[in-house]
Amino acid sequence: MSTYKADKPEWVRHAIESVCGQTYKDFIFLIIVDGSVPAATTAMLLDCAKRDSRLIIAQNSQNIGLAASMNLAIDWAVTQPAIKYFFRMDADDACMPERLEKQVDFLDKHQDVHVLGTGLTEVNESDTPVGARVMPASHDIIVRMLPRRCTLNHPTVAIRMNVFHDGFRYDARRLNTQDYFLWIDLAAQGYQFRNLREKLLRFRRVNDFYKRRGLTKSLNEFKARFVAMRKLHRYSVLNTFYALAVLGLRLMPSRIVKWAYKFDRILLEKIIKH
Repeated sequence: MSTYKADKPEWVRHAIESVCGQTYKDFIFLIIVDGSVPAATTAMLLDCAKRDSRLIIAQNSQNIGLAASMNLAIDWAVTQPAIKYFFRMDADDACMPERLEKQVDFLDKHQDVHVLGTGLTEVNESDTPVGARVMPASHDIIVRMLPRRCTLNHPTVAIRMNVFHDGFRYDARRLNTQDYFLWIDLAAQGYQFRNLREKLLRFRRVNDFYKRRGLTKSLNEFKARFVAMRKLHRYSVLNTFYALAVLGLRLMPSRIVKWAYKFDRILLEKIIKH
């Protein structure tokens, strides 16, 4: 997990407690502090580390971004032979108590799976559920849909460490959508994906969620869709039209983006059921 100065300390503490309270106990929890943070955040992190020896705090001298911070965590993890899986989450999310246990159990039983995501529950600033996001379960559908959408919920993924031993990393040059590009690269190389339909993470969807999906993110997603079409050999009229239509929608006012987001959830539910 990475945290930076804009993260609310109470949300970060909640995220940490959700990991430390897992039913699965044998893990190392590495938190990258990305640059300077408020004194309250530092005090809270040190207090949490004092209470739980599994917690490791590392701090960047300056803010370098999520992807670069995760790459630092990965570079450290590959030097630890005992680490089998790399789990992701964000500093304002919370894991369900059985998340690690269920994902570890699945990966232990399915040695051919390299990346495992789960469903999630979307919550607002008051922790009230406001939606859900469940992705397709099978590898074939996950990859087939990649030219149209990112088919894994990034904060929910567990990644087998051999993916990183093979040299793959997040693209730190990108300020967002780094996960989407990584999934495309892995799919093109034949790595296997799965999603559990259980909602094992509570994802924080704050009031400015739709506003933050601005031009840079929209253009990166647009580019990712065409990269996916090229690398996965899935050029089609439907995929091209979808990429253009989503870009157009994302550039519209936030209230329209909000409506489109809700409509997309309905479509995704129908795809999963069929």
